[in-house]
Amino acid sequence: MNREALFCDGTQDYVIPAEPKENEKIKIRFRTAHNDVEEVHILTGNSSYPMWKIVSEGEFDFYEIEWQLSDVPFSYLFEVKSGDQICYFSRCGVSDQREDFYAFMIVPGFSTPEWAKGAVMYQIFVDRFCNGDPTNDVEDGEYIYIGAPSVKIKDWSKVPAAMDIRNFYGGDLQGVMDKLDYLQDLGVEVVYFNPLFVSPSNHKYDIQDYDYIDPHYGKIVSDGGETLPKGAKDNTGATKYQKRTGDIRNLEASNELFARLVEEMHKRGMRVILDGVFNHCGSFNKWIDRERIYEQQPEYPKGAYVSGESPYRKFFRFHDERKEAWPYNKSYDGWWGHDTLPKLSYEDSPELEQYIMEIGKKWVSPPYNADGWRLDVAADLGCSNEYNHMFWKRFRKEVKEANPEALILAEHYGDPGEWLQGDEWDSVMNYDAFMEPLTWFLTGMEKHSDERRTDLWGNADNFIGGMRHFMASMLTPSLQVAMNELSNHDHSRFLTRTNHIVGRAEHVGAKAAEEGVNYAVMREAVTVQMTWVGAPTVYYGDEAGVCGFTDPDNRRTYPWGRENKELLAFHKEMIRIHKQEKPLRKGSIKLLYAERNVLAYARFQEDEQIIVILNNSKDLKELTVPVWFAGVPKQGRMERLMYTYEEGYTTEYDEFIVENGEIVINMGRHSAIVMKPISEGEKTWQGK
Repeated sequence: MNREALFCDGTQDYVIPAEPKENEKIKIRFRTAHNDVEEVHILTGNSSYPMWKIVSEGEFDFYEIEWQLSDVPFSYLFEVKSGDQICYFSRCGVSDQREDFYAFMIVPGFSTPEWAKGAVMYQIFVDRFCNGDPTNDVEDGEYIYIGAPSVKIKDWSKVPAAMDIRNFYGGDLQGVMDKLDYLQDLGVEVVYFNPLFVSPSNHKYDIQDYDYIDPHYGKIVSDGGETLPKGAKDNTGATKYQKRTGDIRNLEASNELFARLVEEMHKRGMRVILDGVFNHCGSFNKWIDRERIYEQQPEYPKGAYVSGESPYRKFFRFHDERKEAWPYNKSYDGWWGHDTLPKLSYEDSPELEQYIMEIGKKWVSPPYNADGWRLDVAADLGCSNEYNHMFWKRFRKEVKEANPEALILAEHYGDPGEWLQGDEWDSVMNYDAFMEPLTWFLTGMEKHSDERRTDLWGNADNFIGGMRHFMASMLTPSLQVAMNELSNHDHSRFLTRTNHIVGRAEHVGAKAAEEGVNYAVMREAVTVQMTWVGAPTVYYGDEAGVCGFTDPDNRRTYPWGRENKELLAFHKEMIRIHKQEKPLRKGSIKLLYAERNVLAYARFQEDEQIIVILNNSKDLKELTVPVWFAGVPKQGRMERLMYTYEEGYTTEYDEFIVENGEIVINMGRHSAIVMKPISEGEKTWQGK
């Protein structure tokens, strides 16, 4: 039995329709080599049902069964018999034992937005992207945060300081508006913004007001007040900050600017994902007012820190509930013990839960019309696992009712399976089934640059095992919209990982992040990112060669006018290929070949195939790759779409012979190639 020919997955070629409704009748298909097996059965629970051979195409036979779904999840796997050989096929491929843990799963009624499947995303950390409106910049000494005053950085190219949280470079939404031509030219389809709501930090994961865009990112139409008086120890005298972030005219003008930005992006065919930080808020938040920003503003009710009578009292858990603990009760729960990040106490307050549901709906509805949420530390929300699941089930229902096309992505480390059953999140930021295995394979580095492991560097078995295991924990519609990043605001820049320097900027110096980086390995990584299953997500500046250790060094500014032109052009080409080739959006994926430092895999859909081969070693390699497993004709030719190697890259036309279903190819050091079969019609037309 040719075990490599056996194939099935959850894509539209093997589950028809791919995202069925409740109680719908579907067809399930399974592929074998032509005339190679005697029986294929579908196994579900303790039952076994025969499948029927319905068609032969090329080198393969396709078996099919009709199945009546109910309203509950349906899990299944396959048993294949040939003579006295029996094997099983699950989400982890072929095995000699039945692996129910890796069974395929269909959840009737679960679908993810079509626009997000394989969409090219771009993550913007707004303060560091582009300063389009200097009049809204945070000023020196505008307020105090964590014991020191805010700082306006005058030099755009200055590397972030070790204590960077209150340093501002001035990036804003007008800056994004000014660069929409750039994003469109790059090929971006979706922008994911780090938090935009009112907040005192540059990262804005400590939200002050969920109802409004921060005027420092938006518009300050009513300015006034004073920066901190000399020697100030708190923010009671920060009247300029109080006015800027509390005056309704600034808040409404900022919301209007955001609505205009989204409208302009939609006109260009781009979508917008917001960052939802609902597990905790910030000590500046109007509900708690630990920093006494709102205490002097009569239009705002008293915060729970200021008064025991606050309408927001139950939004937080106070350990000292004696009446005399107020005013200024410091005994509230902080997330991971941080008093600047008060933990939101949902179980004690149905009003809080309702408020956040309204926020979830507000921003994906007119006039703002954002296209989805990325959920910060989503598994931490609430004080129990039971409540957490209940909350996200409701959040999904409310948000999808407000905007059925909205995407719900969560930040999550580890197995997300219990949240990805079709009734909570759509998908995740894909650390475990993308960023980590790929980083270990290509660089041998941990994603923060905190550790180097030579045993994992080039280790194809580790890469395949990690990818298979964690991809199998996601339903196919979740996998197709998973955020596949190489870098982001929480980890070192991928380009820096290519230099194998272990450390952080405060220990080894920021300059070390740029030393000895390997652009060829970076291009390999981008090649995989743009050809793997999911939504390839570029962290702003990665395409321009920005380096950096883990945060805050990874939050360097975009180097306008100083970009690495070759890397930028390479990204454009790979994004173009990703968008142009149908199998790269929603096609199946199959590993074709692997050895130390070498990987070959295919993406295929209907009668189209894309083949990707990587040589991550320092040696030239002659490789023989069996491409027929992906449906490439056994005799024919393939066309090169991209070849990246040590010295650079090329998209010049070249051809390769397919003989007996294999190609023999010479691969340079640190190289990657993307190719596709040439159909007979194309050969004639090209005269090749």
